[in-house]
Amino acid sequence: QVLLVESGGGLVQPGGSARLSCAASESIFSMDGMGWYRQAPGKQRELVAMVTRAGNTNYADSVKGRFTISRDNAKNTVPLQMNSLKPEDAAVYYCYARTRARDYWGQGTRVTVSS
Repeated sequence: QVLLVESGGGLVQPGGSARLSCAASESIFSMDGMGWYRQAPGKQRELVAMVTRAGNTNYADSVKGRFTISRDNAKNTVPLQMNSLKPEDAAVYYCYARTRARDYWGQGTRVTVSS
């Protein structure tokens, strides 16, 4: 049982930046992969960014060059730095963890991009 807690959501102006963080209750060193998904109203949940145990990363085409995912094993956190935010980025962002046994999801944090 792994608990994932997101933080950092809120209101951001277009072109602004925000930093989300996912805190895990267990060591993320044992997790095969961790990342972020998002879901906007009326749309399907989509992958935003993923990082593996080895440090490999994968990004959605829509966020490449603007978002950066990392992995802090010492703090058991996975931050997502979001720059040059667009209104289209507004969504509920969910932390995700993949283990050999099962997958885990956080409760989500809302990001609003508006002027």
